[in-house]
Amino acid sequence: MNNNILVTGGAGYIGSHACKELSNSSYTPVTLDNMVYGHEWAVKWGPLVKGDISNPEVTDAVFKKYQPQAVIHFAAYAYVGESVSDPAKYYLNNVAGTLNLLESMRKFGCRYIVFSSTCATYGNPLEIPIPESHLQNPINPYGRSKLMIEQILKDYDQAYDIKNISLRYFNAAGADPEGLVGEDHDPETHLIPLTIMAAMNMRERLSIFGHDYPTADGTALRDYIHVTDLARAHVLALEYMKANNRSDFFNLGTGQGHSVQEVVDMVEKISSTSVPVQKTPRRAGDPPALIAISHKARQKLDWKPEFNDLETIIKTAWDWHRLHLKPR
Repeated sequence: MNNNILVTGGAGYIGSHACKELSNSSYTPVTLDNMVYGHEWAVKWGPLVKGDISNPEVTDAVFKKYQPQAVIHFAAYAYVGESVSDPAKYYLNNVAGTLNLLESMRKFGCRYIVFSSTCATYGNPLEIPIPESHLQNPINPYGRSKLMIEQILKDYDQAYDIKNISLRYFNAAGADPEGLVGEDHDPETHLIPLTIMAAMNMRERLSIFGHDYPTADGTALRDYIHVTDLARAHVLALEYMKANNRSDFFNLGTGQGHSVQEVVDMVEKISSTSVPVQKTPRRAGDPPALIAISHKARQKLDWKPEFNDLETIIKTAWDWHRLHLKPR
């Protein structure tokens, strides 16, 4: 059997880091990406097929040519606000696209898929930190599309014996420590790159949404997990699934919460620059804290975050942006 792994969305932020980890583990990542948000420069460890997961001709051709032994599925739209204003885009791409991908898997006898899910499937948390047993009640179409896919995967396992692992990430952050790939979104919505861009004078200021949360400094707490740790979890999940021939689901986070203000302070420390900040009201649907319980991944996958302090995470992001973005 060949060592090909199909990576949908492999030209994106987390997908490209996963391709590097796959290559380091003696797999050949085959990237399928429609290039709406992906980057050709990010595909360095295997072939790139430009195409959409919603197109049966494209997905069938990829399975026929490369005969991947498994799929790691990142391809999705992931802007929460956009999902509210244009839910059709999210259900067509994320849900219908995944159904088409699964049908090609069935047709070509591919029985393993690792799915990029999200803590957004939990909705507003009823307890902090959040265990995998928490009620899944998403509050936006993006989160609902991911939960629908998790449910579809369970049905496909029961009916067609396609094994799956859903990985519910918290806040992906940082960049490859060797600087080969990193975060480059347009539009950018993630806090750490936005703060770095403000420090580099590429944005007038950073908007901090909410200063009246019930936290130590009034700003929201999030669980930041380094993208390399996330990527490694996908390889471990793949190997666990193949070895045990079973489906499962896992939270991926560090279990530590850092406030928005802490992130700003750390960027200022690393960059030796002040970050211009604008205080703005809370955004609807932003909970005060999102922190993971990830004991299950540690126990079953033998996974633990290696880049688990905020300074290390932000330093890798700073080094990446400093090399790849030019300040005004």
